[in-house]
Amino acid sequence: MHATVGDELQVQGHVVGIQERIGKIVEVRGPEGAPPYLVRFEDGHEGLVYPGPDCLVRPRPGD
Repeated sequence: MHATVGDELQVQGHVVGIQERIGKIVEVRGPEGAPPYLVRFEDGHEGLVYPGPDCLVRPRPGD
C-alpha cells in the first residue's frame, strides 16, 4: 500500500451495524509512502493506522 499526505483512507465496515470510516492522511510515517499513516477521521479523531485488507487509499481530491 502506498499513500501521500492528503489522500483519503477508507475503512470498510465489515460487521453489520458498523459503518465505514473515512479519514484524511495527515502524515506518512513509513518509507516511500508505506504505512503507518496518521489519519484524521471525519469526527475529528486522529489515530495511527496500519491499514489492513479492509482499507482503501484514494488519491487526494483534485489529483
